[in-house]
Amino acid sequence: MAQLNPYISFRDNAREAMSFYQSVFGGELNIMRFADVPGMAEDPAEAELVMHASLTLPDGSTLMAADTPKRMEYQAPAGIQLSLSGPAEDAEQITGYWNALSEGASIQQPLTPAPWGDTFGALVDRYGVSWMFDFGSAGE
Repeated sequence: MAQLNPYISFRDNAREAMSFYQSVFGGELNIMRFADVPGMAEDPAEAELVMHASLTLPDGSTLMAADTPKRMEYQAPAGIQLSLSGPAEDAEQITGYWNALSEGASIQQPLTPAPWGDTFGALVDRYGVSWMFDFGSAGE
C-alpha cells in the first residue's frame, strides 16, 4: 500500500531539525549526507549536509527531509501545515507534542478549547514548519 509522507526542505539545518523532531516524537532517524553518494556534493562545503533524512515514528508514519543545496532555489516551508490529531484519549500525548514543539516557536493559536468542541492549537516551530493540533471528538 502506498504511503503519504511529509517531506520538508531546509537550508543547512535539516540534521538539526530532524534530530529535534526525533527528540519530540521518538522513532528511528536515518540520515544520508551528500558526501555519501558519489557526485552529489558539487560544493565540498555542502558534503556534510543532509541529502535525505527519514524519521520513522513509533506509529509507523514517516517524516522526511533534506537540505537544499545553494545551487538550487530554496523557499521556506509555506502554505502547508502538518497536523497532529486524535481522540480525547490522546490528549496527554498530543499536549506533550505541543509543549515540545512550542519551544522557540511562534504560537499562532494557543492550545485551547475550540468552537467545534475539540481542543485546537497552531504554531510555527523554530524551523519554520507549521503545525496544527486537535484532539477530542472531532479530532478522531
